[in-house]
Amino acid sequence: MNVLTQRDLNRATLARQYLLQREDRTALDAVSHLAGLQAQAPQEPFTGLWSRIRVFTPADLDNLVTGRQVVRTHLMRRTVHLVTATDALAWRARHDAMLRQRVLSTYRSELDGIDLDELSTAGRAVMADHQPRTMSELVAALRDRWPTPPGRVLGELLVAALIPMAQLPPRGLWKRTAGVHNLPLSAWLHQPVPQLPADPDDPIGQRLVLRYLAAYGPATTADIRAWSGLAGLPAAVRALRGDLITYRDERGRLLLDLPDAPRPHPTPPRPSASCPPSTTRSSATTTAAASSTAHTSASPSPDNAPSSSTAVSPPPGPPTTTASRSALCAASPGPRSENWRRRARTWPPSRTRASTRSISPNPPEPQHPACRDATGWTLRDSHH
Repeated sequence: MNVLTQRDLNRATLARQYLLQREDRTALDAVSHLAGLQAQAPQEPFTGLWSRIRVFTPADLDNLVTGRQVVRTHLMRRTVHLVTATDALAWRARHDAMLRQRVLSTYRSELDGIDLDELSTAGRAVMADHQPRTMSELVAALRDRWPTPPGRVLGELLVAALIPMAQLPPRGLWKRTAGVHNLPLSAWLHQPVPQLPADPDDPIGQRLVLRYLAAYGPATTADIRAWSGLAGLPAAVRALRGDLITYRDERGRLLLDLPDAPRPHPTPPRPSASCPPSTTRSSATTTAAASSTAHTSASPSPDNAPSSSTAVSPPPGPPTTTASRSALCAASPGPRSENWRRRARTWPPSRTRASTRSISPNPPEPQHPACRDATGWTLRDSHH
């Protein structure tokens, strides 16, 4: 069985995320290929897409959001993701049990004794008028029946787990500040959310595995589970094994991959890449980040986007956003050093492009990278 080095994995995952070079794709194609972009910070998908596709303007994504072709919703790991409408509908039922479990594990004592089915039915009845509501407004409508649980807890259970919800624009539009107004996903997309099929081979899980490997592979089964937050994926993997190829990494772990997926040659240095705040990355392909020795640079705002990829020095000090943090992790050793933490404490939270600082084009190999991507998960080398 072939062994993939850290650098092999690094180049493969960068290529599949469109981070070795910008691709000639539409914004909708990119969101679909990446199986969604984390969108806890509403502006980050814009720079995440600008860093990946050759022709992109903020209006492109705004039009997809307002046109209901992409949607902001709670999905993988109970975080808000921007996904295509098709994926939101197809994947939601497979995530239901995980979403409930994660909310309950966080607020178990506050929710003790509450009948979840009864609460779900009551919440859906309130939302049946198809009027957008904030979480507080939804909770207020149910307070007579559930007066005890804290409003935040009850609301989070409803909008993040019990009722498939869409977060409506102007939330998620470029340079628009807006609170979260929710509407049932089926009402916003004018389609019902399909029921989870009673199939032991887990067909939805199979599709998730294939999509994950296409965007973030090669990967272990633990990587896929950590990205999705889903349990029970072994059945899906078993059903797919005849269609997948396998490798080993340098630690001897079994890696799954698609037979025709790109695996770039690891020898050439990675070209300068734009790594703005929303660089989506496999949540837990834990070996891929450690081998990058390439020049990595931050990128300007999509407002000032040139026609092709341009290396721009990052602002001084540690970045506050996940992808620019990933850029520094890939380009400098020991991001968990005391110096890193000390500078992080003084870094201003504002996102400006004032003064700049260059990153060496030939940095030393990182020894203990622990950088985060826009999915909110850590990229680690084999020591972690």
